[in-house]
Amino acid sequence: MASTTGRDRAAELLAGSPLVDGHNDLPWALRDRVAGREIGEKSTPVDVAFDASRIDLRALVPGLHTDLARARQGRLGIQFWSVWIPCRLAGDAAVTTVLEQVELVHRLIGENPDDLALATTADEAEAAFASGRIASLLGAEGGHSINGSLGVLRALRRLGVRYMTLTHNENTPWADSATDEPVHGGLTAFGRDVVRVMNEIGMLVDLSHVAPTTMRDALDVSTKPIVFSHSSCRAVADHPRNVPDDVLERLPANGGVCMITFVPAFVSPRLAQWDENLKEAMAQAGERHNDLEARDRFAAEWETRNPPPAVTLDDVVAHVEHAREVAGVDHIGLGGDYDGVKELPTGLEDVSTYPNLIGALLDRGWSEADCAKLAGRNALRVLRDND
Repeated sequence: MASTTGRDRAAELLAGSPLVDGHNDLPWALRDRVAGREIGEKSTPVDVAFDASRIDLRALVPGLHTDLARARQGRLGIQFWSVWIPCRLAGDAAVTTVLEQVELVHRLIGENPDDLALATTADEAEAAFASGRIASLLGAEGGHSINGSLGVLRALRRLGVRYMTLTHNENTPWADSATDEPVHGGLTAFGRDVVRVMNEIGMLVDLSHVAPTTMRDALDVSTKPIVFSHSSCRAVADHPRNVPDDVLERLPANGGVCMITFVPAFVSPRLAQWDENLKEAMAQAGERHNDLEARDRFAAEWETRNPPPAVTLDDVVAHVEHAREVAGVDHIGLGGDYDGVKELPTGLEDVSTYPNLIGALLDRGWSEADCAKLAGRNALRVLRDND
């Protein structure tokens, strides 16, 4: 008889206890396939959300990390689909595009009713999981998408969006980003109002992407548990997108959860340094590292002379265990960022691999109860506390 592996044990655990992923960028990846990168140009399809939603996710789509078959293999139970829009979209264009992305996710769910189910509350998410479908929630990535309007914020919540990341890679007029030059010292008075309104309407305050000063200000203001939908630990890998220990230490008092991400540059100390070197090289060339498209173009040539170091599942394990030590096992989760980056660590290459990570933790002596908390129970508690 074949011996039971850690992955086997993990798959069995996740069959009964939902795996919640805090961040997946599939909606924009699908949009890219039908619209190209120059959103707003004449070549853009008239109904991008409709066209993108027609891509068959029941089949393997080359170049993507996510499809329904691999999601089933990975025991994905509950997914926050990111309705991200680039920082270069501002004003009315930002609002229009985020609404199109919301519509795209609703259409994806409608096109795949046997596999996906819309969820707007923790109870609905658990019911969808119990029915054998992947519960699908929405998360808006980047406060620029509301164009400085609390009315737009409320409208997004009414459309089913359950979290908003206060910034993306650039500052908003009311909050500092982790990857931009600080101008506000954290949150402005309006930024604090944004957090208060999010608490009021049941929208999770997502502190991934924001500067540490913004994290601290938001924790000072928020009366509800916050999330980091896809961030790792600054003490393990010194990347500005990661969370400092003093902020992790505040999560028990707040009740929030840091959902550890798999992004290679955030989890590997060696790759974080490589990425810093890339940033310096881009600055010397007059390019901005926090412009994702510019970074991709520059890195494609630069890395031929400066090969990036390898990153593995073990690098992610180091962050999970550090976050457990600092914040406690009740305040950690997972946010893979699949289809938001080009490559993932070896062992976590796509959405079929979640059991590899849970299995590695079981093999390291983690209890099944603690693995269930990490996998999704903690995130569900935060969602319910904000319902």
